[in-house]
Amino acid sequence: MRYVIDPPVPPSLPVVGSGLRFPVRRIFCIGRNYAEHAREMGAAVDRETPLFFCKPADAVVADGADVPYPQATAELHHEVEMVVALGRGGRDLAPAEAPALVFGYGVGLDLTRRDLQAQAKAKNHPWDVAKAFDHSAPVSALRPAAEARPDADTRLSLDVNGERRQQGRLGDMVHDVPAILAALSRLFELKAGDLVFTGTPAGVAALARGDRFHAELEGIATLDGRIV
Repeated sequence: MRYVIDPPVPPSLPVVGSGLRFPVRRIFCIGRNYAEHAREMGAAVDRETPLFFCKPADAVVADGADVPYPQATAELHHEVEMVVALGRGGRDLAPAEAPALVFGYGVGLDLTRRDLQAQAKAKNHPWDVAKAFDHSAPVSALRPAAEARPDADTRLSLDVNGERRQQGRLGDMVHDVPAILAALSRLFELKAGDLVFTGTPAGVAALARGDRFHAELEGIATLDGRIV
């Protein structure tokens, strides 16, 4: 097949213990999935209807890479999250069927232009410009589910310049991974290559140029980078 312009190289992530890479098709995110974070943002938790939004696949930034401070904001915030990578797809799934889709797990940052998000909320506008910007999704190397699978006691944390900013347990999530994937599959046809950010605990705060971050999904994945 010939194209009128050169097609871009597909975004991808490394896989722990393998020379192969995971191609990223689409990035889904859930909002307000930790009650304490929802409270710190002045928002209510809707246990019946999860809040979803998306980021472009090429927003991915690999472990160890510099992250450019985004344009059009003076308030860049971090949100550390467990990331689920799908090796299979499906739609209209029951929660019990969802775990079979998972290829592996990682840890990532849902970077947010908080000032633009506040403006969008005030006008009842979508969040796209606040969430779906360039380089807004740093993600670690992925660890296959066959090697390690997180549970309710697995801890999620973020340090900035050596100081702890965020921490929580996966058991604190309002919607667990099977529930998230089942709900998403009723809205979209999930496919292999999709990434799902699963929500952030309390403690979100600003990042500045020169800040170094270290995110960790206990025993499974780490992510390091710098804001430039």
